[in-house]
Amino acid sequence: MDEVALINSDSENDPFDPDSPLPTFRSRTTRPKSKYESLDYDVCENELWEQEQISRKPRFTVRKDFARWIVSFWVGILTAGIGCIIAITIDVVSFYKYSFLQKAVKENIAHGDLVMPYIFHVILNILPVIIGSVLVTYVEPVAAGSGIPLVKCYLNGIKIPKVVRLKTLVVKAIGVITSVIGGLAGGKEGPMVHCGAVIAAGISQGKSSSLNKDIGIFRYFRDDHEKRDFVVGGASAGVAAAFNAPIGGLLFSLEEAASFWNQSLIWRTLFASVVSSFTLNLVLSAYHGLENFTYHGLFNLGEFEALPFEYYELPIYILMGIFGGLSGALWISLNYKLNMFRESFIKKKWLKVVEAILVTAISATFASFMMYLISDCRPLGNDPTTTPVQLFCEDNEYNAAAALWFQTPEASVKSLFHDPPGSHRVATLLMFVPIYFFLSNITYGLNVSLGIFIPCLLVGAAWGRLVASFLALAFPGIKFINPGKYALVGAAAQLGGTVRMTISLAVILIETTGNIWFALPIIVTLTSSKWMGDYFNDGIYDTQIKYSKVPILHWHAPSKCLNMKVKKIMSEKVVCVKMRESVEYIVKILQQTHFNGFPVVDEVDEVNRQNGRLRGIILRSQLIVILKRSFFEETRSYWEQNVSIEAFRNEYPRYPSIRDIAICRDKGLKNLTINFELFMNKSPYDVNELTSVPRAFMLFRALGLRHLVIVDADNHVTGIITRKDFLK
Repeated sequence: MDEVALINSDSENDPFDPDSPLPTFRSRTTRPKSKYESLDYDVCENELWEQEQISRKPRFTVRKDFARWIVSFWVGILTAGIGCIIAITIDVVSFYKYSFLQKAVKENIAHGDLVMPYIFHVILNILPVIIGSVLVTYVEPVAAGSGIPLVKCYLNGIKIPKVVRLKTLVVKAIGVITSVIGGLAGGKEGPMVHCGAVIAAGISQGKSSSLNKDIGIFRYFRDDHEKRDFVVGGASAGVAAAFNAPIGGLLFSLEEAASFWNQSLIWRTLFASVVSSFTLNLVLSAYHGLENFTYHGLFNLGEFEALPFEYYELPIYILMGIFGGLSGALWISLNYKLNMFRESFIKKKWLKVVEAILVTAISATFASFMMYLISDCRPLGNDPTTTPVQLFCEDNEYNAAAALWFQTPEASVKSLFHDPPGSHRVATLLMFVPIYFFLSNITYGLNVSLGIFIPCLLVGAAWGRLVASFLALAFPGIKFINPGKYALVGAAAQLGGTVRMTISLAVILIETTGNIWFALPIIVTLTSSKWMGDYFNDGIYDTQIKYSKVPILHWHAPSKCLNMKVKKIMSEKVVCVKMRESVEYIVKILQQTHFNGFPVVDEVDEVNRQNGRLRGIILRSQLIVILKRSFFEETRSYWEQNVSIEAFRNEYPRYPSIRDIAICRDKGLKNLTINFELFMNKSPYDVNELTSVPRAFMLFRALGLRHLVIVDADNHVTGIITRKDFLK
């Protein structure tokens, strides 16, 4: 999509007239097909941009920097606000839902009727899921899942359609609420990253394309470069709101998302994260009636007591990490195959909604089956849930197996972390682990909005608590065996083996649990789980990106390109334009190609543009604005005094199509010419054709380029590289 126009002259369906001045050439290789275009994080330093820089006074720079901090502040506030709305809605509705089910079980169990509670359970789960699935499927499909892979791709330089739209935010928030209330195996924490990114992208532009509203502020932030930096802060604020982990949010953006950093961006990102974490803590603490603001994040695990460990426990943690890596790799492999099946057989929208309903019913069925089958009775008093269910237990007792299901997944994780020893039978956990492992696997990939963090933590905490139980049986009397401690290690191992994060995940878990003294076991566990999982496959986010065929660029060049020169992978014989070009030619290349960059060369004859020396590069978006605003050489005296870079910013980010430009239907105007000297980027990045591919790759990725022009020793254009060329 982003590559400069390449036309295969052997094609039987060649759309160009042989006598056309548009040159037709053969490309060396075929690019990988992709429906995604790239973002252009490189600043276009043309004459209009230079004029703006010269005209600006020093105080404008100060005002612009201050505006960045203002935007970061509001990103933190609003991200936390969205998180509070989601959390409070889920909390209120879930309480009424589980209270009703508790009452239904109590009233019907006396008559030996288990069918009606099961039916109520299924219906109350399906109803909200239908709402969320319909919204995601029919209104905004990009709101499906956690959104973390999409944000990661966006920050890598890939333009994902509608990923940071207001409508996406609304559907995402409602979808998360309905999915969690519907009892699906997912959480609201992952989607907060996407919500924060959307909020940051919207505020920083000072307008909404969805609402067709422009309030006229922050115009100087309307380009891909500036927008990217704010999205980094929004993603970090989302993590901070979810886990009360501002430093973890910053490191998450650094480790998993952003491909570019500088010192000022780090400070603004941390500021947005701190504001988000503090705001959410303030609001939710007030909502829950706490006096000292101790409600830490959407995923509130409560305060851990000191978790001392012995150094001879480290091998146990390593083994748990290895098991978590194996378990995570298996989970990813099964989920990948399931999504391949979905792509092949569940294509129609109504089928996707039906699938979500079916999985919801299966989830309720497994929950009811486990509750009815296991009588894991525990005395009332230290209830892990606000709606304890008695079922077949004696008076003043509750069913611990039912408690794992009759509350939100976050509350279940908290129970497994903090319940005293003996709170759950081994049989209960042995049954719960494979059931929830299976449910989380078939849930991730549905057309609903939900994340994978909580299911991984819940499965890991359950089998971690099992490890503690087995160790207690094998070594009775050993004091260091704390079920909550091993539940935390198991949760870290399972999550690390699935998402494959190390630094940021370690800090998130440390900040969330308040266990800085337990940092070493967490880091050891996460490292071993990542190494083991990486032996078999990529993490879930990278696997999902690869499955979606998104041309993402990783940290290093592909290994097969290590000893290659760029002339081996570049696309040859690019379509160039002259410094002064006819409108007719420009209209033709815009109409008959879908490409986004055209090198500008010295004045040459009509059929040998490729022989000119490189002078600059002009983008399709710029050409569209030039045609729309009639910036022609023949009428220069009418617009030259008023033209500015604002003419191009005002169209960002939705540039018109060439089909919408009236000039295409005016034959008289096509005889005019355009002088690109004022509009083109006079200093495009280019490399010699003998440059190594790894060197070009690092230049391309580190600078966030969209096009890298390849020239010979005489500065003649010999080819061009886009991100797709690195992935051939």
